Amino acid sequence: MNPTSNHTHPRIAAALRGATDTRELLLGDGVIDETADVFRLLFGNRPATIVADANTFEAAGRRVCDLFARAGLDTCAPFVFEDPNLHACYEHVEKLREALTGNQAIPVAVGSGTVNDITKLAAHESGRWYMVVATAASMDGYTAYGASINREGSKQTFFCPAPLAVVADMEIIARAPAELNAAGYGDLVAKAPAGADWMLADALGVEPIIPEVWSLVQDPLRELAACPEGIRKGDRAAIRNLTEGLMMTGFAMQQAKSSRPASGAEHQFSHLWDMQDHHHHGRIPLHGHKVAIGALASTRLYEELLRRVGDELDIDAVCGNWPGLSEIEDRVDRTHPNGQLRRVAREEMRAKYVTPEALRVRLTRLKQIWPTLQERLRRQLFPADQLRQMLVAAGAPCEPTEIGIDLERLRRSHIEAQQIRRRYTVLDLATETGLLSVCLERLFATDGPWCKPAAPSASSRPTAADTRNTQAGNGKASQQQEHLGC
Repeated sequence: MNPTSNHTHPRIAAALRGATDTRELLLGDGVIDETADVFRLLFGNRPATIVADANTFEAAGRRVCDLFARAGLDTCAPFVFEDPNLHACYEHVEKLREALTGNQAIPVAVGSGTVNDITKLAAHESGRWYMVVATAASMDGYTAYGASINREGSKQTFFCPAPLAVVADMEIIARAPAELNAAGYGDLVAKAPAGADWMLADALGVEPIIPEVWSLVQDPLRELAACPEGIRKGDRAAIRNLTEGLMMTGFAMQQAKSSRPASGAEHQFSHLWDMQDHHHHGRIPLHGHKVAIGALASTRLYEELLRRVGDELDIDAVCGNWPGLSEIEDRVDRTHPNGQLRRVAREEMRAKYVTPEALRVRLTRLKQIWPTLQERLRRQLFPADQLRQMLVAAGAPCEPTEIGIDLERLRRSHIEAQQIRRRYTVLDLATETGLLSVCLERLFATDGPWCKPAAPSASSRPTAADTRNTQAGNGKASQQQEHLGC
């Protein structure tokens, strides 16, 4: 067997060499035909069970079953989630884990975010590896270490290995509904503000950058995100670049054993809305759509802070008014009416609380390094207006109302999201400098960035014809680029 495993592609080969779990990535046209060969190479004659939802089973799962049968591989009955509103919750993990009990079958996830995360955690809890056949470029979790699962009202990252192999057939992925690949584009460009957050945490001595992991995500980011219009049009080359970028991000998380390379404040917005059980038009908005709005919110907050920190930061005033831990907990209680969310926020705020003395040290360092850090952050970020245009061109949301979040709720979300995770981000910078309120006043003023832009025209959005099929994978259907074209 000679799988088309991209070992000759320099970036992918380097990522595989550094990967702790994944041994094969097949990315290209027609590579689904090699799925059975890869399975046998990695798992021998172990039986397999295909895990999918109703849409992804028709899109690729049935074909994988046929490929395994023709190759003479034993398979258990496919496990197909029939829930049209399938989402990554622990109850579904338990159902799949129970189905795996009593056999030694290797799960083969056929789908994208939800199916992959459920299968990843169920396989881990069953004491076995798994592999995945991707059906959409909708998120970066295929090659990632860990699964993002809702449990007891909280969005949690469960530590579990990445798949042993990933098969990403571009013929299948390019036929995915346009909204799914647009969601993936939102997740990809969000790595710019996520990188800025890591840069900030590193500069302040909170969490050091791992250079080789940073490079996997950030070095090719602008190249791979350079054709948003191609994502909306289903251009094969643009979607291949998108898929590669998402896979590289997953490899970075796998190598770091953390989501830090891929996730900052923009994901905290998304996780907050998940934990608030946010629905729009009767469904949970796609992860990448929520992250796209979060990325724009994070970038706009950065732009306000980049204008203000140097001149407006008053260290004595901030430290003199800094609340004690009990006052922080009172604020959390007032901010989060939901008991489970309040419990999570209390725990996270206790974990990242700094005393006034420690805050003074941090802010003094910030002021000393600010001229250099300010310029580095500017170079890292896409300008907010450009980011908005990129999202529109890809068919991704750029207005919060497109995912059912009004402006007042988005404004509150800046405060709420800062409290739900201990990871240091731009939300913490704004809070610790005492500038969050004044930044929000400007951002949400009647002539501010969130109120000023006109809604995108209908012609810039994917139509029903653009989606072409119902192959849903979620259970539902270092210079700036100067252009948005391919």
